[in-house]
Amino acid sequence: MSQKFSLNVNGNVHTVDADPNMPLLYALRDDLGLNNPRFGCGLAQCGACTVHINGVATRSCVTPISAVGNGKVVTLAGLGTPEKPHPLQAAFVEEQVPQCGYCLNGWVMTAAALLDKKKKPSDAEIKDALAGVKCRCGTHVAIMRAVKRAAAMMG
Repeated sequence: MSQKFSLNVNGNVHTVDADPNMPLLYALRDDLGLNNPRFGCGLAQCGACTVHINGVATRSCVTPISAVGNGKVVTLAGLGTPEKPHPLQAAFVEEQVPQCGYCLNGWVMTAAALLDKKKKPSDAEIKDALAGVKCRCGTHVAIMRAVKRAAAMMG
């Protein structure tokens, strides 16, 4: 049975009519037209669907819309703008990380949550935080450089 849900996404409130068990990812992509969180595996194993809910990196493909409650959802588009990118977005460009780009949402959103909590993470802490995000292009070394560059810019 469908219900109305009020979602605060990237600072704007939206009403979505959905089954309470519908994944947040579907609401973001299908109802709100946001294309940054991506459908990857559907099992919370790749990270392509990662968003922040109240600052916590969350896999939206397995998070029911009913679990969001009054939480503030931030997608990659909500981190920064082309005119004023988030330091991670700028660092990913400067380090020329993108290849196919499909996984970038997961890497940036997961790393942003880490840097919000830990301003100067060690290499081990970065690797640990990013361990669940997958990239088939093999840009892991460039991703590490970008996260460290962003940490330096933010710190």
